[in-house]
Amino acid sequence: MKKKILIIGGTGFIGHHLAKKCLKLSWHVVSLSSKKPENFRRLKKIKYLYGDISYFKNLSVLLNYNFHYVVNLGGYIDHHNKTQTYKSHFLGVKNLAKFFLKKNIESFIQAGSSAEYGNTNSPHKETFKCKPEMIYGKSKLKSTKYLINLHKKKNFPATVIRYYQVYGPGQSINRFIPLLVNACIKNIEFPASHGKQKRDFLYIEDAVSAILKALINKTARGEVINIGSGRVITLLSLMKTIKKKIGGGKILLGRIKLRKDEPMIIAPNLSRSRKILKWQSTTSLKQGINKTIKFYKRII
Repeated sequence: MKKKILIIGGTGFIGHHLAKKCLKLSWHVVSLSSKKPENFRRLKKIKYLYGDISYFKNLSVLLNYNFHYVVNLGGYIDHHNKTQTYKSHFLGVKNLAKFFLKKNIESFIQAGSSAEYGNTNSPHKETFKCKPEMIYGKSKLKSTKYLINLHKKKNFPATVIRYYQVYGPGQSINRFIPLLVNACIKNIEFPASHGKQKRDFLYIEDAVSAILKALINKTARGEVINIGSGRVITLLSLMKTIKKKIGGGKILLGRIKLRKDEPMIIAPNLSRSRKILKWQSTTSLKQGINKTIKFYKRII
């Protein structure tokens, strides 16, 4: 039987790549998003539906569908709008859970975030004792707690994946790596901080493979699992690497001040991803950056 999957946010960066992979597996794919996909993210054989998950009534577009799997990658991307961020990243999750609670789905994957940990010391181990400062992290953490509690009380088949910095071809140009690649390709200035922060960057194909592992893993139900590359690099080192590979651009260090709440190190403990999912990233940073640069050179 063909598996049927609903991807909330299927027109976004991770959602687009997940949808492509599911099509290769010959699955039936439905996307629910608030916006239409950009041309380079539009895929044939996908049913695109539209609606804001912040409002339960908008989920009525799903009434005539049955799914084996649901993956929630949706949410308001402008985190400066606190109200919309909270509504999409928490109320939206509550609405989805309410809708699918009695639908007999096999798995519900929630895309969490390393932002849930806030100022907790790295490497992060999965916990609810987090200290998020921003509304995005607070909303994601609240959703995580809600879903895990729902699993305990009503056996809702939820798994929360806490992603670290996901990057790769097709990411929106307003993110760190695409912004830097764009500046280097166009040989323009790139204002930056001092770059001493350390981050874990995860290639998009590895991010998708973790979702697919979690979907079919029954022991992952009711679990929170960190997903990262397991390698940390300073932003300064990453900037120098990308600039050297492309050849252009001018990095202006110290032009952007760090946020008061910005941790110097954001990195995961990945023991649960290895133990529960039998998963680990397979793409080196060098491979991932090369593929990413190749993509943006083609479209910029």
